[in-house]
Amino acid sequence: MDLLRERIISEGRIIGTDILKVDSFLNHQIDPAVMDEIGRSLSGAFSESGVTKVLTVESSGIAPALSVARFLGVPAVFARKTASRNLDSDTYVSGVHSYTKGVDYVIRVSKRYLQADDVVLLIDDFLAKGCALRGLIDIVAQSGAKIAGAGIVIEKGFQEGGALIRGMGIRVHSLAIIKEMSEKENRISFKDENDTKG
Repeated sequence: MDLLRERIISEGRIIGTDILKVDSFLNHQIDPAVMDEIGRSLSGAFSESGVTKVLTVESSGIAPALSVARFLGVPAVFARKTASRNLDSDTYVSGVHSYTKGVDYVIRVSKRYLQADDVVLLIDDFLAKGCALRGLIDIVAQSGAKIAGAGIVIEKGFQEGGALIRGMGIRVHSLAIIKEMSEKENRISFKDENDTKG
């Protein structure tokens, strides 16, 4: 997706060797035009997959998941990271390690919003180590639903998450795959390959 790559290059801030901040348009301040293109592109990639639900983890996955769900005409569901009195007590639960925050947390999805006859598309803003996706995959497995694949806005191709998820036999479609990036040289390069299975 050319627009996304252009915005990553023009506005992305590299920290160290593996952190890319794109919070000016993707996951803090959100550009609706970019989000519409993300939704259109990812929904198009899975339009023939029979998706009935889009699933993500709060909070930065919600915006792209909602955009994808709107184009597919299906509900978006997000796994909650915190327990709440207004969250159903009957939930699917999985543990997730946050690579960027360095903490472990539990994600929860109400059983009323994920059924065995659902076909679920996983969505996230970043794919690095694959921890969040593995938590979502576990929750879908608990529900008995089928996974259509994973739609990712930005994949860090130099980290192991993409290979790990594809190695599980799950289709991964990433809009931008970063091959390498350098804070010192302020340089980001992208891979051209995409949409492969394990």
